[in-house]
Amino acid sequence: MSNVRVLVSDKLAEAGLKVLREAPGVDLEFRPGMSEDELCSVIGDYDGLVIRSATQVTPKVIEAAEKLRVIGRAGIGVDNVDIPAASRRGIVVMNTPTGNSVTTAEHALALLAALARKIPQAVASMRDSQWEKNKFQGREIAFKTLGIVGLGNIGRIVADRAHGLKMKVIGVDPVMSSDRAAELGIELVDFDELLARADFITIHAPLTPETKDMFDDEAFDKMKSDALLINAARGGIVDEDALVRAIKAKKIAGAALDVFSKEPIDADSPLLSLENVLCTPHLGASTSEAQERVAVEIGEQVVAYLQRGIVRNAVNVPALPEEIAERLTPYIEVARALGSLVGQLDPIDVRELRVTCTGEAGELGVTPIARAALAGFLEHHLEEPVNPISAPYEAQERGIRLAEVKEPSERYATTIRVTVTGEKGIHTATGTPGRKGEPRLVGLEGYEIDAVMEGWILLMRNQDRPGVIGSVGTLLGNRGINVSRLQVGLDEKSGQALALWNIDTAVGTDALEELRKIEYVSSVQTLRL
Repeated sequence: MSNVRVLVSDKLAEAGLKVLREAPGVDLEFRPGMSEDELCSVIGDYDGLVIRSATQVTPKVIEAAEKLRVIGRAGIGVDNVDIPAASRRGIVVMNTPTGNSVTTAEHALALLAALARKIPQAVASMRDSQWEKNKFQGREIAFKTLGIVGLGNIGRIVADRAHGLKMKVIGVDPVMSSDRAAELGIELVDFDELLARADFITIHAPLTPETKDMFDDEAFDKMKSDALLINAARGGIVDEDALVRAIKAKKIAGAALDVFSKEPIDADSPLLSLENVLCTPHLGASTSEAQERVAVEIGEQVVAYLQRGIVRNAVNVPALPEEIAERLTPYIEVARALGSLVGQLDPIDVRELRVTCTGEAGELGVTPIARAALAGFLEHHLEEPVNPISAPYEAQERGIRLAEVKEPSERYATTIRVTVTGEKGIHTATGTPGRKGEPRLVGLEGYEIDAVMEGWILLMRNQDRPGVIGSVGTLLGNRGINVSRLQVGLDEKSGQALALWNIDTAVGTDALEELRKIEYVSSVQTLRL
């Protein structure tokens, strides 16, 4: 049997190259710095490709990769890989989602300690030949309350280390159960309670429409006046203008940021001139140990897949068996859309996600459909990428049970129903492929409905009264927001209606507030599918 060939097209730590170089049956070529055309000219000869962030794996590269079976990214982000193109060719795309976790967690805690003890300011003073001992009185960390926003891999590591520092840890995470949090020594609370109670807050959440500008003027108003804020997660979660206002108004005592809405940060940013704000240039993963770790991990993962077919940390789904792929794919797309939809509804401290398949969906196989729904649900709440392979493990870490059910067919030839159950309630959504294979929603929260699950959606509950739809349409029109479809479900007993407006763009915060003020409207939110 001939050796498999692996190309490394970016700089990689020597330890990772050694793993590939010494693996039996693997021929390694190390050629960093190639252009797209150069990569296209050689990629057809390789079974595996290992990259970091520099190489752009475009559709053109994928098209030329006739033998390629796996792409390995040494790091978390895979924005430089065209995932759909790779998936269509049956190429597995892997990353190393936990390789940087310890390093990033440690950096967050280092920022916290530096901020609490005013270490950078004291160092700067000493270098200016000053001895200002009384000026830099700091604060102890022990026995204080640390609030963690996002309890993924990094957030859980921070919690573990904080316990060692004798801190009380509270946390907020929409997809972790309170039981699982308690096992980790974390008191699960809602966001407002975390803001009110925490002495220090550290962010470890992904940037999503739900978390963008999560820390705004309103949030800062709810924090303690001596609270300190740390963000080593993603720029954009903290509204930087609001942070500057809060610092100047002494609504909070200070902040330390490793990530920014725009990177590199502008030289004239007011954040850089505030004495009680510390800024570092996105150093979360910047340690020699982390760089070596992700290099070794991706080398081992690529070898394991090419030699033994073992898949770890894949960010896409390996090609389905040919005999069922064409029939199963529409149901997987429906399931992912349903999971994504219920994942954006009000948090309910989820304990179980149940996927019920009827008709052909159940006959073809509930497991891949259920895992797709779970991945869709989790993708809005995790900082690291999630897919049907990794989703069950991520759910297990958060105390979420995945239940798979097969039932006889009912009204539709085939349906998929996703139900999430938690301490604070239940959400349920039912879907089926449309005539052209598009994911269609046929039931939501007990309402019968028929809507397309794609793009931006305005989800509204209101009393079924004349004029409501006209008022909403007028407001959206005045804001330049186009409505492509409107579907309404009605509960005749209560007179409550649930409406889904397919719109062409997001609805701003101001517009949402205006919509909520319309008479007979009880709730409004936006979804992105």
